[in-house]
Amino acid sequence: MLAEICRREKALGITPDPEIDTFMKANLEEDKGRSLVIDHILKVLGLENCADTIVGDQMQRGISGGQKKRLTIGEMLVGSARVFFMDEISTGLDSLTIFQIVEYLHQFVHTMDVTMVISMIQPTPETFQLFDEVILMNEGQIAYQGPREKILDFFKFMGFSCPSRKNIADFLQEVMSKMDQEQYWADMTRPYKYVPIKTFARAFQSFHVGQLLNQELHIPCDLSKACPFALASEKYGLSRWQLFVACFWREWLLMKRNSFLHIFKMVQISIMALIVMTVFLRTGTKQGSITDGNRYLGALYSGVVVVTFNGMTELTMTILRLPVFYKQRDLQLYPGWAFLLPIFVLHLPMSFFESGMWVCSTYYVIGFAPSVTRFLRQFLVLFCMHQMSMGLFRLIAAVGRTAVVANSFAIAILIAINILGGFIISKDDIPSWWVWGYWVSPMTYSQNGVALNEFLDKRWSLPNIDVASNAGTVGKAFLKSRGMFSEEYWFWICIGAVAGFSLLFNVLCILALGYLSAPRKHQACGPVQSDKNEEHPFYSMGADHPVTTLAVPERGMVLPFQPFSLAFNHISYYINMPAEMKEVVSEKRLRLLKDVSGAFRPQILTAVMGVSGAGKTTLMDVLAGRKTGGYIEGNVSVSGYPKNQETFARISGYCEQIDIHSPFVTVYESLLFSAWLRLPRHIEPSTRKMFVEEVMDLVELKALRNSLVGVPGLSGLSTEQRKRLTIAVELVANPSIIFMDEPTSGLDARAAAIVMRVVRNTVDTGRTVVCTIHQPSIDIFEAFDELLLMKKGGQLIYEGPLGHFSQNLIQYFEAIPGIPKIKDGYNPAAWMLDITSSAMETDLAVDFAQVYCNSCLYKENQQLIEELSRPSTVSKDLSFESLPSQNFLTQCMVCLWKQHWSYWRNPQYNAIRFLITITISVLFATIFWGIALDLSKQQDFFNALGAIYSLAFFLGFTNTTAVQPIVGLERMVLYREKSAGMYSAMPYAIAQVVIEIPYIVIQVLLFVLIVYPMIGFSWMGAKFLWFTLFMLLSIIYFTLFGMMTVALTPTQELAGILSFLVFILWNIFSGFYIARPVGYAVDDSSLVEMVLLG
Repeated sequence: MLAEICRREKALGITPDPEIDTFMKANLEEDKGRSLVIDHILKVLGLENCADTIVGDQMQRGISGGQKKRLTIGEMLVGSARVFFMDEISTGLDSLTIFQIVEYLHQFVHTMDVTMVISMIQPTPETFQLFDEVILMNEGQIAYQGPREKILDFFKFMGFSCPSRKNIADFLQEVMSKMDQEQYWADMTRPYKYVPIKTFARAFQSFHVGQLLNQELHIPCDLSKACPFALASEKYGLSRWQLFVACFWREWLLMKRNSFLHIFKMVQISIMALIVMTVFLRTGTKQGSITDGNRYLGALYSGVVVVTFNGMTELTMTILRLPVFYKQRDLQLYPGWAFLLPIFVLHLPMSFFESGMWVCSTYYVIGFAPSVTRFLRQFLVLFCMHQMSMGLFRLIAAVGRTAVVANSFAIAILIAINILGGFIISKDDIPSWWVWGYWVSPMTYSQNGVALNEFLDKRWSLPNIDVASNAGTVGKAFLKSRGMFSEEYWFWICIGAVAGFSLLFNVLCILALGYLSAPRKHQACGPVQSDKNEEHPFYSMGADHPVTTLAVPERGMVLPFQPFSLAFNHISYYINMPAEMKEVVSEKRLRLLKDVSGAFRPQILTAVMGVSGAGKTTLMDVLAGRKTGGYIEGNVSVSGYPKNQETFARISGYCEQIDIHSPFVTVYESLLFSAWLRLPRHIEPSTRKMFVEEVMDLVELKALRNSLVGVPGLSGLSTEQRKRLTIAVELVANPSIIFMDEPTSGLDARAAAIVMRVVRNTVDTGRTVVCTIHQPSIDIFEAFDELLLMKKGGQLIYEGPLGHFSQNLIQYFEAIPGIPKIKDGYNPAAWMLDITSSAMETDLAVDFAQVYCNSCLYKENQQLIEELSRPSTVSKDLSFESLPSQNFLTQCMVCLWKQHWSYWRNPQYNAIRFLITITISVLFATIFWGIALDLSKQQDFFNALGAIYSLAFFLGFTNTTAVQPIVGLERMVLYREKSAGMYSAMPYAIAQVVIEIPYIVIQVLLFVLIVYPMIGFSWMGAKFLWFTLFMLLSIIYFTLFGMMTVALTPTQELAGILSFLVFILWNIFSGFYIARPVGYAVDDSSLVEMVLLG
């Protein structure tokens, strides 16, 4: 293509711009690595240093929150889109970074002639100046749309003016708010009256900008002037083959990154093969008679079950990937088939190795037919069955779309295909109304395939002496006695059927991925502001003193507490060197903080600032005791005494950047739960509730008190509402020291002002408050008393007071040679980050960290640290009668109270659990109808044993898989609440177990009352009660086992694999596949066997 472009330019006499020519040639050159465009965007977004770092998640270390936001922006820019919609791209980024990003987007829009609409909530004045036009909205109506330069003229036209030191963007948001509008009223000729949004919208139509906009909208589009190539003619940017190749290499990369999971599966199937082949050892297995056939059939069935269950990990893996898939599918990056087909292709060799490992390990040792052909045919059946299993579970995940729904229905379907497969109950004994289920069960064909392969071998060709079976050989007689196929041609029909099921399930999965939408999002909403002109306090911050001059009524949020200071000296923090960096770095440890010293004091609000990746959150985590890994050096003292984390957790609060809360409790219940467990036990319940109400009033959560918190991104509170809840959860604990990680991130100007007012009022009560903050407005920045400024590499470059209008900070940096003076009206926070950037350090050949260490300010801070590190003569070390605020029994009761509401309001889990229980009960009852009434034949007894085995195993297995995502959902909440010292692990575990019991009792009663009479078990009262008791204990055991697997493993995939391993062990040693072996210690631990014996 490059040669053709050059030829045409030469023929037409075109001389391209040298810079553009160089860029195009460099970009079109074949390159095995990243393209020039990608490298350029990585550099612009500040991601070049972490370009080869995995993204990570809640349980796996990866890039930071700000870097994830920039990654989302870059993901869109590298495409060929001509229209961009970007929602709140500044959340989690510092002001300098967002300015650089928007500046690049500004150039990108004008150079590439694309359309871009960006929603922003706290843009700095410098960032706001980069926009060409502004759309101002409120309550779903547009108040202004037009040039940025004309928007202040419009509000002057309406009688409002922006103060000189006020950020225009903040003014625009606050002037639309009923609570903030009055302070901007500038028309002294008439009294103020609240101007609602509909009045602004009507006035804009008569404003000259609005009139011009209407004229433009009424001009019809002239298609003759439009370029025929302006709009895409294809749905996707690549051909089908290119889409497949791109998704294929991405899937290959993900498989390599997730190699531990696949290796673990290999090890697991090897362990299972070792156990099975020693249980069914050939030395104890005879052949030649119908009685001997049962042992071989049990070994064959165990292989089919192992391979089938081994594909179940696809369910969890697919569910976890669906959110990203839905986002990329809806952006037309690729269709559903391009997502699934590479997974199918790449899992073929995995399936080959797993099935081959099982067959190679077990075939000879168990003593199956000694024939290479028979060996390969058994492998073929199990390989096809494994493919079918993976396709089935992918389909269930694509249709269910959520972990709870998908897991529940997966187990129901798995139960159906197992019971109707012909082993647990013979085909001849299946009721006529369920015979169709036998023919549509994939287990039927896999079980018949391996059985035909074995029992039609020549060693089973002895003449049959049982005339009742009407079969020529012992092998065929055995197959007929179990209701199986007995002719050779059925083997290939079975192979075709299993392969056909695999193909069918994958095709249906592609259709589900293509046509089903992502789970709907439900957001909680507060009441819309009324139009009545009621008086409200102003929430914006004054220029002189940002908070103390606020015209707000004084709150009564006061409970007794003791002020504490926090001093830290020479803090360094290291982690083990990431694997991807070991190839280029020789050090064994990566340093994230370097020799950081400082002090936080009562009644002083301290800001921790720095560019993204400077180590702000890391420093907060180290000081708050939230880092459970890595290596920490240095000293930390609390009011002069060495910090003890257990006691420190009692007097400190931590508002995390990621808002983590239990999704199925209300806002009020979340606050009450925190206050109940963290306030001293002598606080009366009435006082505690009044305190909670006061905190709710402070952070304006009363309108949402009965709203469910919900799952982030799916339901419940919005981002801004969750942020306020996070702060409130810590405030109700009445802490002396509060750490806040980006409390205004994701909030608009008014909400950020509300939060900062709450923070300021909290500081004024005598508490010590420390906040990391990224892009504060002038008002918010000057609400802080002191600043701790860091640069990349985790080094401190300023720690001291801001001063009036940030004069102390400005004077310090302007004294450094080469630093440009701050412009009038410029945001000191943005100026500070700009002049301390890495580029400025390089240009000035100066190290700001070294400049700070050589300054008088550093010496003063060291003296202050030494002073605060010595306890006063009248003080004593921090101590409590009991480290948890509440006693063990209270912790259990409060955790149980919370679990009660969490379970009661989770219909997706409980309603589906009861629905699946009833479905399984009806399935069992109708399949095993009256089977226990007639036990005259050996097969009748075997069928009855199969019924008891199914009852003991499958319902419990359903509970295990259903409870795992519920426990996983609450795990991050548990970590946060434990770190806050709210309770220990034992009360939480007891509450989680106890709350399950009533639901399990209802579940078991439903099950027993349906199944027991229909199967035909004895109606003796004692036997009925014993049966109910065994089922109850069995289901409780299985449910607790599911909770345990999640607690023991870092991810739900590994929890599922561990569950599968134990289930297979319990199955093999249940006494159903093979009579109770002698000498196996694990046999005595099989829950299924205990229930069967009972």
